[in-house]
Amino acid sequence: MIIKSAEFTKSSPSLELCPNTNFPEFAFIGRSNVGKSSLINMLVNRTSLAKTAAKPGKTRLINHFLINNNWYLVDLPGYGYASASKTEIKNWNNFISDYLAKRENLACLFVLVDSRLEPQKNDIQFINSLGALEIPFVIILTKTDKVSKLKVQNNFKLLKAELKKTWEIIPDIIISSSKTKDGRGEILNIIENTIKEWDYNKSFK
Repeated sequence: MIIKSAEFTKSSPSLELCPNTNFPEFAFIGRSNVGKSSLINMLVNRTSLAKTAAKPGKTRLINHFLINNNWYLVDLPGYGYASASKTEIKNWNNFISDYLAKRENLACLFVLVDSRLEPQKNDIQFINSLGALEIPFVIILTKTDKVSKLKVQNNFKLLKAELKKTWEIIPDIIISSSKTKDGRGEILNIIENTIKEWDYNKSFK
C-alpha cells in the first residue's frame, strides 16, 4: 500500500462523538510510552501527524486520521501508567471499552507491545480481553532497534509462551521499529488486504 494522503480529522472524548463514517478503521493501542505515536508517523511517512512526547499519557482522546480518503487510522489512549488522575484514567478506560466493543467499522486493532520488556501483566490481560470481545487484532512488537536482536527474540518467545496459556492459535505478531521502518510493509499489507475484504463483504450487504 502507498500512503498518498494523511489528514487529521477529529479528536473525540467519547464513542458517540467519533466521526460518522462507513470507512473501515484501524486502531492502535498499547501501554503508555510504548512508541505508538512514532509508529503511526512511520507508517504514514510523516514526522508529526501523531504527537509524540517524553511524558507517558500524551494521547487522551480518540484521534481519527483519514488515510487515502478511504480508511481511518485511529490513535487510542494508552493503558497502564500515565501522568493523569485516577478519574481521567477511569474515563479513558470507559470510552476505550465503548469504542472497542461498539464501533461497528473497527476493522482491525493493532496492539503495541514493548519488545524491550518481558511480557507485562496488563498487556496479557488486555490481549485476552479482546478474545472475549471477538475483536480482530494483530500484535506489534515496538522499539526493536533499542535492544539486541537476542533480547527481542527472547521476549518474543516469552510472549508466545504466555499467550499459549489461553490461546489455541497464537495471534499474529509483527516485529517493528519506527527508526528502521521494520514491519511497515507487513502492517500496511494487513491493512490493504483487510480493506479489500471489507469492500468485498460490503458489496453483498
